Amino acid sequence: MAKMAASMVEGGEDSFRKIFKFYRRRNPPPDLSDVIDFSRCAPGEQVRAKRAPGFIFISDPFLRGTQPFWLRQCLKIYPQKPNICNLDMHMSPLETQDVWGQSEGFVFMRVQTKPRSLCFLFYARKSNSSTYSPSSHTPFPRDLHLLSAHMTAACGFPGFISEAGILNYYRSDSSLGIHVDESELDRTRPLLSFSFGQSAIFLLGGPRRQDPPTAMLMHSGDVMVMSGPSRLLYHAVPRILPAPPGRLALETGGCIQTPPPQEGSVVEPVSEEEWAVCSRYIQSSRVNVTVRQVLAPGQNFPETPRSHQTTDSGQTDGYDDGESGKRKRSSSDSPYAAETH
Repeated sequence: MAKMAASMVEGGEDSFRKIFKFYRRRNPPPDLSDVIDFSRCAPGEQVRAKRAPGFIFISDPFLRGTQPFWLRQCLKIYPQKPNICNLDMHMSPLETQDVWGQSEGFVFMRVQTKPRSLCFLFYARKSNSSTYSPSSHTPFPRDLHLLSAHMTAACGFPGFISEAGILNYYRSDSSLGIHVDESELDRTRPLLSFSFGQSAIFLLGGPRRQDPPTAMLMHSGDVMVMSGPSRLLYHAVPRILPAPPGRLALETGGCIQTPPPQEGSVVEPVSEEEWAVCSRYIQSSRVNVTVRQVLAPGQNFPETPRSHQTTDSGQTDGYDDGESGKRKRSSSDSPYAAETH
């Protein structure tokens, strides 16, 4: 991939876009031999990229048997109102009141609106804008905040306050376009990304659009922390891949062996009935959660909200077509929806 990226730069073309298209290609499928797989690291081991200071990759730090709880939360609990969903633009409030409960997960697979992924949001964004708004705040889940605070503290960032969260639900043909996360008013705080279910190729580039990206695999349970200089690097997800044998070891059959709750733990057992639905969904889908701190301590929202031209991770103010450098806008696109193609 290094040779291929170098030739793109020499040719004067957007190397990130070309590599994105290479991994997104269906026929013939791309060669994945240059994609980094951190699963060879010890569980919970942190990997820091020399080329991207501040970027930390943690290979599945979750205790065995606890991923089902977080998946259940992402599929059943967090989508509940008053949290915002991109389907709110296409369906009636009654239909989106309890998406998972009404459909037992099938609507996550059936939805045909464009974009073809679902997204839920816990904070603070104005409708049809990538700008945070204090008037649209919804309570942030306590359990997800505790997980995020624990993770950031372990990475050397104590005092992290979870203020915004975006959940994206990817089908096997979904992708996330090239973008930079810059909607937060304070960008000195780290951004966390949790991955569950099927695997994905993640591209991490540089501060310029033409910088060639590095490709890496994200598997179920993997966590990424983008801090410091890496906080404003271009990145994308061109492809969802089947989880490798044994990596989706979430007890998909029989009783779930959830560990006994420890003192102070928020993890609870997941019933077999609940897990039967959740496991059926993730056999062909991926769930991604990004958590951010929007404001610095003592910082307030400006009276006139700022606007941004670039997209934010997991949601867009348009979509990147993956073919040209032009930004497009569609009336059916949601600012909360993952870029899909």
